[in-house]
Amino acid sequence: WHRMINRTITSIANSLLGCQLTDIETCYKMFPLPVAKAVLPQLLEAGFGIEIELTAAFLSRGLTIAEVPISYSRRTYSEGKTIGWRDGIHAVWCIWKYRLRAIG
Repeated sequence: WHRMINRTITSIANSLLGCQLTDIETCYKMFPLPVAKAVLPQLLEAGFGIEIELTAAFLSRGLTIAEVPISYSRRTYSEGKTIGWRDGIHAVWCIWKYRLRAIG
């Protein structure tokens, strides 16, 4: 069910933030140093909300987000998986928050 929730969150983000990502919650991000210096000090989110905030920050600056395929093997809870349903709700809240901020 995690995959289904992730796809749903990504679809909501694509619709509301105006992007076309395949996985908004991937933790792999690469960006130029000037962007890091401009964006990172302003970030407020902790935990998984940071993925949404970073994406919204890049898009609000007119930056293009490119995706690069990665290999990923899902972890089980016994192996250290920490994301749960509350994180999904928080992610959707963050999408709405940054969408409203963008139009606001």
